Amino acid sequence: MGDLYALDFDGVLCDSCGESSLSAVKAAKVRWSSLFNGVDSSLEDWIVDQMHAVRPVVETGYENLLLVRLLLESRIPSIRKSSVAEGLTLEGILENWAKIKPIIMAEWDEDRDILIDLFGKVRDEWMDSDLATWIGANRFYPGVPDALKFASSKLYIVTTKQSRFADALLRGLAGITIPAERIYGLGTGPKVKVLKQLQEMPEHQGLTLHFVEDRLATLKNVIKESDLDGWNLYLGDWGYNTQKEREEAASISRIRLLGLSDFSNKLK
Repeated sequence: MGDLYALDFDGVLCDSCGESSLSAVKAAKVRWSSLFNGVDSSLEDWIVDQMHAVRPVVETGYENLLLVRLLLESRIPSIRKSSVAEGLTLEGILENWAKIKPIIMAEWDEDRDILIDLFGKVRDEWMDSDLATWIGANRFYPGVPDALKFASSKLYIVTTKQSRFADALLRGLAGITIPAERIYGLGTGPKVKVLKQLQEMPEHQGLTLHFVEDRLATLKNVIKESDLDGWNLYLGDWGYNTQKEREEAASISRIRLLGLSDFSNKLK
């Protein structure tokens, strides 16, 4: 009958870490301008560099802002407002982000929706003022654009990225147009909900279902839902995950570790 692939965007199709980190620094300077007094470009460059290391913890884009401020507080004791910043290591962030995030949100008195809106606004302004540079701060993984262009399977994008940004990158960087109704972005609900919607559509009955993701936690959430037992689950080993997570995934029977070349071949 054929195959349906539900594909995460960041970390599966596109390496957006450069752009999201730069956008997060821009947004953090708007949100917490006083904290950046005296912060020079070399410290900003250090933050962006560290963001690549901690990117695996990010589920939704606004969390990049939190990481930028946390890294800044870890370097400058005089601006420190969080109880977790002192002595914090990259490994500590990777291991404990689920515990750290609610603590800093409370200590900084932050609102998730406000940060989401700000992050989107900063990206929109960057795109409006210099689209080429914004697009150029992203890259699709090798072979992915061709795999998408020539895919014989039915493709859906299921992402926590705002849909307009995924669409802009697919068009501007990969040269691909995916219909808007096939891009489920931020605001369309949890990924488990989207997968349930996709499998229930009459036109998808009889198709073999595949979900490719780079966050192990997301795949484990899918496994908890018995309604989603029909999905084949894959962890992309080229994405934003750690060696420890890949080893754990290899021990879970429902999850298959997938390499980039194998992924591209599967879509054909």
